[in-house]
Amino acid sequence: MSKDEVRLRHMLEAARKAVQLAQGRTREALEADETLTLALTRLLEILGEAAKGISEEAKRRTSGIAWKEIAGTRDRLIHGYFDVDLDIIWQIVTKDLPPLIAHLEKLVAE
Repeated sequence: MSKDEVRLRHMLEAARKAVQLAQGRTREALEADETLTLALTRLLEILGEAAKGISEEAKRRTSGIAWKEIAGTRDRLIHGYFDVDLDIIWQIVTKDLPPLIAHLEKLVAE
């Protein structure tokens, strides 16, 4: 298995876990549950770190994934840890990750 394949699997695993943790919850629950907030934030950091490790060649071959934005989110979470916007976290987990998961599943299956 190539390094890119390993990283794609890490991305997929982190995204799936984040969506699973948010299922059946509300945005208000994110505000009230520090453990949920910390878990989702960490999973997005992992997702971004794995994305940063994907080779430029593989990124060029895979359209439909916002590589720069995923990595940038990781950087903002790591370096701006004191000012995390929970609305953005919730948006990413509930709206952006499901289509990303579908895309990653296709890539991993190839």
